[in-house]
Amino acid sequence: MSRELTPQEAAERSLIKKYRKELWRPFTEAIKKYELIQKDDKIAVCISGGKDSMLMAKMFQLLHRITDFPFELVYMVMDPGYNSVNRQKIIDNASLLEIPITIFDTSIFDAANSVEKSPCYLCARMRRGHLYSNAQSLGCNKIALGHHFSDVIETTLMGMLYGAQIQGMRPKLHSTNFSGMELIRPLYMVHEDSII
Repeated sequence: MSRELTPQEAAERSLIKKYRKELWRPFTEAIKKYELIQKDDKIAVCISGGKDSMLMAKMFQLLHRITDFPFELVYMVMDPGYNSVNRQKIIDNASLLEIPITIFDTSIFDAANSVEKSPCYLCARMRRGHLYSNAQSLGCNKIALGHHFSDVIETTLMGMLYGAQIQGMRPKLHSTNFSGMELIRPLYMVHEDSII
C-alpha cells in the first residue's frame, strides 16, 4: 500500500518526472553550460515569493540533495516592505515546500516611494544592494536570482527600444561593488510558459 506524498515530495517528483524536459533539464544545463556553480560555493538563493524564485529554490534544494558536488545553499528572503498578507504567503509557501528561509527586513519600498523620479530604478538598485550585503554577511560568495529566458528577451528588447542600447542580461555577473560576489541566473534557459 503506497502512502500519499507530501506537497514537498510531490513537487520534487514532478520536477524530475513530469517537468523534466521543460524545467529540470534546462536548469541543470544552464548550470553546466555557464559554469554557475563552482566547488565549495555558498549560494544565497534569493526568494521574492513569486513563482520563478520559489521554483528556483525548490530545484536548488533538490539538486543539492541528489548531487555529491560540494556547495552550500542559503535560502534568503529580503522583505522590502511587503504587507503582512504577502509576507505570510511567502512564509507559508516556503513551509509547504520545506524550504528553510532566512528573512531580512528593509524599508526599501518606503525609500523608493519617497522619490518622484525613477522610483522603480531606485527600488531595483537598493534591493540588489541589500541582497549582496546580506548574502555576504551570511558568508555567501554568490546570489542566485530567478530571472528566466523570457526576462532575458524582454530586458534586451526594452534596452533596445527605450534605451537605444544593445545589452543583454547575462547568466552570471561579477559584482563591481561587492568584492568576490557574483550573481547567477540558473533559470536562464527556462521559459516562463514552462514555469507557469
